[in-house]
Amino acid sequence: MSLTEPRPPSGGTDSAPDPTPAVDAYSYRPRLSRSAKIQAHHLQRRAIVSVRQSSPQQVLHHRESTALQYDLRRYAVELGWPLERVLVIDDDQATTGQTAVHRSGYHRILAEVDLDHVGIILGIEMSRLARSCRDWYYLMEKCALFDTLLADPDCIYDPSDDNDRLLLGLKATMSEAELHLLRSRMLQARLNKARRGEISYHPPIGYVRTPAGGFALDPDPRVQDTVRLLFDKLDELGTVTAVLRYLVANHIPLGVRPHSGPHRGQLEWRRPCRPTLLNLFHKPIYAGAYVHGMHPVDPRRKVPGRPATGRTTVALLQWEVLIKDHLPAYITWDRYVANVERLAANRARAFAQGAPREGPSLLGGLLVCGRCGHRMMVAYHGQQSRLAYICQRQRIEYAAPTCQSMAGQVLDELVSRQVLQALEPAALDLSLQATAGLEQERQRWERDWQERLRHAHEEVSRAARQYHAVDPENRLVAIELERRWEQALRAERDLQEQYDRFVRERPRELSDSDRELIRSLAGDLPRLWEAPTTTAADRQTIIRFLVEKVIVLAQGLSEHVDLSIHWSGGFVSQHRVRRPVARHDQLSNHAQLMERVATLRQQGQTAREIAETLNREGFVPPQRRATYNGQMVRQLLARCGLSRGRRAQPDGGVLGEDEWWPSQLARELGMPPITLSSWLRRGWVQGRKLPGGRTGRWIVWADGPELDRLRRLRACPRGWSDEPYPAELTTPRPRPER
Repeated sequence: MSLTEPRPPSGGTDSAPDPTPAVDAYSYRPRLSRSAKIQAHHLQRRAIVSVRQSSPQQVLHHRESTALQYDLRRYAVELGWPLERVLVIDDDQATTGQTAVHRSGYHRILAEVDLDHVGIILGIEMSRLARSCRDWYYLMEKCALFDTLLADPDCIYDPSDDNDRLLLGLKATMSEAELHLLRSRMLQARLNKARRGEISYHPPIGYVRTPAGGFALDPDPRVQDTVRLLFDKLDELGTVTAVLRYLVANHIPLGVRPHSGPHRGQLEWRRPCRPTLLNLFHKPIYAGAYVHGMHPVDPRRKVPGRPATGRTTVALLQWEVLIKDHLPAYITWDRYVANVERLAANRARAFAQGAPREGPSLLGGLLVCGRCGHRMMVAYHGQQSRLAYICQRQRIEYAAPTCQSMAGQVLDELVSRQVLQALEPAALDLSLQATAGLEQERQRWERDWQERLRHAHEEVSRAARQYHAVDPENRLVAIELERRWEQALRAERDLQEQYDRFVRERPRELSDSDRELIRSLAGDLPRLWEAPTTTAADRQTIIRFLVEKVIVLAQGLSEHVDLSIHWSGGFVSQHRVRRPVARHDQLSNHAQLMERVATLRQQGQTAREIAETLNREGFVPPQRRATYNGQMVRQLLARCGLSRGRRAQPDGGVLGEDEWWPSQLARELGMPPITLSSWLRRGWVQGRKLPGGRTGRWIVWADGPELDRLRRLRACPRGWSDEPYPAELTTPRPRPER
């Protein structure tokens, strides 16, 4: 009889009294009965009990939960499985269930289900199996495929049954939501603690942890001096690489206190490296600020198997907590912000200036195109003998034509003159500051050497005391202490020898001749600027201290370039400079020049006399030459058609039909004469060489069809060296016989 069926009345004559005692339906324990869902083929397979707790703290202190989960073995026995067929998988102890990436127990259960070895999986609750819906539904699909049951103390579920799947899915959703609620509570509590500045982390270089849990400056004065030296050198040198080279050149180590290992908390002196310096300059703790949320985790960047991955760096305004003047500081907050901005500007990016380079360019990173507003690139031609600035941002990003390009030497010379003029009134102050800076630098070196010598002497004294305090009968210990004493003595002697060499190479005080040399150099800034010992990087650094940016705009294709120098104080100065151009027709006074040349030619002057007249009147050639010469004037005369005897031959005849001088044909085709000469040597153009006194001169032949072929050859785009021109364009047409 079913427990839910109505019972017949007990006093009737037509029915016998029921011997079964009354059972309260609400006190019935269904977990002690075997469900109809358990079939014989389930009992032939194993029962798996999953045991998991999320953290080591729960494993150590929440032992009742562990006991309840292990007690599920009795539940499996009550359901009909023999005890020896019950498998307990507790590989996931102290492992979070929010992901199955690192859960070996979860994957072991999946493997057993795939092998069709599991009849039922038991867990104290569904969250013990998985906290993620993704992992839970994957396990449920596997169980439905292999007809494996799921059970908890409340019920037995069949993943292939729609109602059970709905209930399991609802429990999985609640479990995942519970995880998010727990995480949200913990994060809010952590954030509230961070807003008070109470979340502690490992102290960086130059700091130690106090007994109260806060931070204090390192008690070793040498460590403090080294940290302050790092920030001073960053202000002076401008880049992390320059600071690193300075430390290596002067044998200055960094004082580090390890956070783990046998020497935890003990001061160790280690060689500097770039990542350490870069990390140190970006930490706001050195400005006395407490920060939380500076490096959030991006889930898209996390790498499976590497818990420390995925950390990103966000901007200052996106930090969750920023408490200024909360900790002891080495520098001010404004100085920290300036250092971070300088390090960001040193990166080789299109939007940044970049660090000073070793190349001869002085305006790299400072020059801005006046047309599109992007930074102009630096280009060198002929082993850095020719400097040019080119704006190719539009070409790179949009395949558009180049904005503008110009020779860089004239721009560098103009800005250099302006910078020297700006520095000239402060020459005396510069000399005094240089003298004071050198003396301060030498004093700092002296203090550092004295601290190192004192530390070495203390190590020797400590080793000596340990050796004298040992029992003479303990010979093995005495031998080891004697070895340590000798090692400390050798280290002290080597350090003393290094100090003696330092004093010999760099005296403690500047001599009178050194001070006089500094004053003379500061008084003659141009000579100091052009000195061989002044590198291009030094000039770039000086310019960047005074100039924020330089905006250039070429006036069309002419030789005139307008410059706007934006100085650091906010003042903007306007200048115009003349740049070299490729052709005479690009000159702004081209019409006046050609008219003047024609007038002088009509007056009977020779090419050399015309060149001298043009130079006296201030005409300047388009190229880098400073003055005109006879050859240049003859080329101008040929373009005007005023050259004398250009068509005459040595025998008194004239050019034949469809014959050209190479310069005339080059003008007709709109190409450089040197290119036409190259075609002549390759056999792409027909010509003949003149005999006699005109040896070396050529006459080329080109009629109408030939001119059309040469124009098409000229218009053919230039490809790579392994892409030849079409044969029909490079093969000349046979010249008809006279």
